[in-house]
Amino acid sequence: MGLAAPKERARTVDRLDREEIERLIEAAYRRASGYGLMVKMLFYTGARVSEFVNIRVTDLHLALDPPQVYIAHAKGGSDGYVPILPTLAQELRTHLAGRQTGYLFESNRHDQYTARAIQLIVKDAARRAGIEKAVTPHRLRASVATILLDAGMPLDQVQKFLRHKRITTTHLRRDECAEHGRELSPGAG
Repeated sequence: MGLAAPKERARTVDRLDREEIERLIEAAYRRASGYGLMVKMLFYTGARVSEFVNIRVTDLHLALDPPQVYIAHAKGGSDGYVPILPTLAQELRTHLAGRQTGYLFESNRHDQYTARAIQLIVKDAARRAGIEKAVTPHRLRASVATILLDAGMPLDQVQKFLRHKRITTTHLRRDECAEHGRELSPGAG
């Protein structure tokens, strides 16, 4: 019959570098402070967009050292805590202005944002920042993984941070770093 095995799908996602991430966040802040905080939070938590839109105020544990966010409704039941920077925790406190209920980010109708709305906010910020790549929330997640691996974070710690159930998923990120010619620090995998 002459059937050939399907080609293996390339799993490489073009990442954003640190400078592009900074430009993206700055562009989102210039549009609206709430949008900037959303993009920043999305990046620094490594959350999937489906997890991000479900973060509730009660999922924030900002008094801990380090401050943490509980990611619930995670893919594959991989709920867990993610540490965040103290400066981000302070921005979240300011954003909440004492509010103790509801979703962390709410629309003007006090509803949760949809995943599509977050995708559009990220896409608009990328356009405003002059980033040519197609920027999506998933690309932010892949970018934070790459930046952590490049900085020398051990593979098992990146796995825990991203809440990957299987180390092989995190290995893909590491292998993609190597394919792009970036050397990983010793202990990073």
